[in-house]
Amino acid sequence: MIEFQNVTKIYEDGTEAIKGINLTIPEGKLIALIGPSGCGKTTTMKMINRLIAPSGGTILINGKDTSETDEVDLRRNIGYVIQRIGLLPHMTIEENISLIPRLKGWKKERYEGRVDELLNLVGLEPEVYKKRYPLELSGGQQQRVGVIRALAAEPPIILMDEPFSALDPISREQLQDELKSIQNTIHKTIVFVTHDIDEALKIADEIAVMRDGKIEQIATPVDLLSKPANEFVRAFIGENRLNVLKPLKLVSDIMKEDTNHLHNMLEENEYSSIPFDASIQEAAGMLLSSGKPYLMVTKDDRKIGILTSSDILQTVASEGNKEASSV
Repeated sequence: MIEFQNVTKIYEDGTEAIKGINLTIPEGKLIALIGPSGCGKTTTMKMINRLIAPSGGTILINGKDTSETDEVDLRRNIGYVIQRIGLLPHMTIEENISLIPRLKGWKKERYEGRVDELLNLVGLEPEVYKKRYPLELSGGQQQRVGVIRALAAEPPIILMDEPFSALDPISREQLQDELKSIQNTIHKTIVFVTHDIDEALKIADEIAVMRDGKIEQIATPVDLLSKPANEFVRAFIGENRLNVLKPLKLVSDIMKEDTNHLHNMLEENEYSSIPFDASIQEAAGMLLSSGKPYLMVTKDDRKIGILTSSDILQTVASEGNKEASSV
């Protein structure tokens, strides 16, 4: 868990970039920091690994003050993905991915196996790509390598600074989908800076909307859309997105409460899980990607119900009929 306690940042020219923010980032969640240019979102993220030192307040990681941790050790245990990708051009893909594990003293067979595992995770065949150099890859492929390089040493925290913003729309959407899929598997604590509200709504567990060095609202995507805290948040989201949510239902609205029969069926088979407050659209996407006919619904890591493909289809058909009848 990452905690900001009354954190401030004032630069030498007197610019007050961060104005006493308090923020808790739960372990295993993907939190998006979003807001207009100059709002302080990148500064906030960079204070976590002390690329920027806070002027005041405290930042804790699992209860330990980061100012009391050696900066090199701190950064080696925090993955970092940037917009410019940052691969070292004179190193092969394998050498780039394994850089931090090698610096941490991993044995060769361990980091070589990790490279293969991660390349497979993002659909890049190790035999084809690991001996290539960055300039031999497309921009989207390079950014995939940038993402998995941050995962290589198995850090508990990953910082991502607008990692997909320079990519074409197709590559960007593919990488957003891959990040969601990866996160569903690894459950890392991810802080994701973006200026794109649609990207934040798509990938984040929670979104912190910032303005002028302060946090205006922290909420799940659904709560942000349904209950914007003020006019600034409402305007930043956009009326078109707020209107889209009106007919939206949540997983908890249509799930079946768990029964022993269904629970036993799931215990005997592999399944994916989804939070009770996820949207039906999210559930539909997860079912499609998992290839399974059902999802386990969870709340606070407890199994509370079952959601099947037929439940989703019936809901979508029902909502479609309502819209048609209102025209």
